[in-house]
Formats: sequence, structure tokens, C-alpha cells
Amino acid sequence: QVLQLLECIPPLLLLLVACGLDHVLCSMLSIIQQHSFVQYSFRSSHHLSVHVSGTSLMARLLRSTVGALNSSSDNEVQMSNFACLPQPRAMTRQQYLHSCAPLAVLLLLCLLQGYAYRLRRAIAAFSFPKREKSRVLFLYNKLLRQRHHFVRLQRQRLARRARRPRAL
Repeated sequence: QVLQLLECIPPLLLLLVACGLDHVLCSMLSIIQQHSFVQYSFRSSHHLSVHVSGTSLMARLLRSTVGALNSSSDNEVQMSNFACLPQPRAMTRQQYLHSCAPLAVLLLLCLLQGYAYRLRRAIAAFSFPKREKSRVLFLYNKLLRQRHHFVRLQRQRLARRARRPRAL
């Protein structure tokens, strides 16, 4: 059960790194948006007028020809780079919860797996009592063998220590 919980650590770290990276990127893009906004305002105007004085035929001809060149215009242009700037949107608390929910379910399943194994053994013991009795006897005998081996090993260690001369 502990090993399964340890296997949940890499996805947890990945989730923490992803959420932290999301927060850092959102903060950086917000700073870029705030400090990179530029707005241009350009205004220009021109007036072109040609005055021909006189009453002769040539003056009238020039007035009709050059009169078409008389013009005036006022231009005002406002430009900004707002459309080019990043528009960061931070994840909401709900989105963070939705991204953490699968990992929480995984941890919960790891914790409940031991109880599921016990329930499985109880159901099998109810359905097959003879097999359960032989399983319990096998486990009990295995435990007795392990204890016997441990006691023998400790006796050998004590005997080796007793034979070894003491250094002052």
C-alpha cells in the first residue's frame, strides 16, 4: 500500500509543476500586457488653394483648370497595439479542482485498496471455507518457520559475539 502511494508522487509533482507554471506564465503575460500597451495618435491637415486674379480669358481658363486642385483635408488616425498584446486568463478555482480531482481519486483508491483485498478474502472465505482454512494454516506455518529461522540466526550471532575476544 505504501509503494502504491509512492507511485502517486510523480503525478502529484507533475500536477504541482503544471499549476505553478500556469500561474507564472499568466503573471508574466499580464505584466507584458500592462507594460507593452502603446497608443499612437496622428493628426494631419493640409489646405491647398490657388488664387488666380484677373478677368481675362487666360485667367478664367486657369481658374477653371487650377480650381480643381484646390483641396483641403483633415486626417486623424489613432492606432494601438492592443489587438497584438496577449490576453491572459488565469485558471479559476473550479478548473484547478477539476485538474486535481483525478489525482485525489487515485490517492483515495490507493488507500481503499487494502480494504478491498480484505473484503475479497472475506467473500472467498465465505464461499470456499476449506480453501480458506488451508490458506490460514499455510500462512501460520510460514510464520512459524520464519520465527524459527530468526531465532536460529540470532543464536548464531550471539555465539559469534561470545567467541570474539573483547578489545580494551
